[in-house]
Amino acid sequence: MLVRIVRIDQKYKDIPLPRYITVGAAGMDVFAAIDEQMTIEPLSTALVPTNIAIELEPGYECQVRTRSGLAINYGIFALNAPGTIDSDYRGEIRIILSNFGKEPFTIKRGDRIAQLVFAKYEQVSFVEVTKLEDTARGTAGFGSSGL
Repeated sequence: MLVRIVRIDQKYKDIPLPRYITVGAAGMDVFAAIDEQMTIEPLSTALVPTNIAIELEPGYECQVRTRSGLAINYGIFALNAPGTIDSDYRGEIRIILSNFGKEPFTIKRGDRIAQLVFAKYEQVSFVEVTKLEDTARGTAGFGSSGL
């Protein structure tokens, strides 16, 4: 699938476009487009610009996900992951990063800050009914199937 992408400001032309780091990667790494280092203090959240906008075909979304290395090594998570970039959104992709670690985390220009995964979806229509079909599970939820 081809996705149209635009750099919003050419002063960040040195920042790579999102890319797969390995042959089997499902997610494309996306990079911080910042002029100066930014630090996320413990238990704080920051909005990190990427300087890119994309054009998706209807029926596709772009999911923003945490990079596992940032999560395990530093406690850095893409908040609301997976976040969704809708097919009709044309603004800059910005990454919500939260620091759940114990130390401040510094992001430098061009750092890999999240992953983008593309997925097909379907929109649904609801049919209101008075009763749903019974199942063996029924209304049991939140841990009802055990550990």
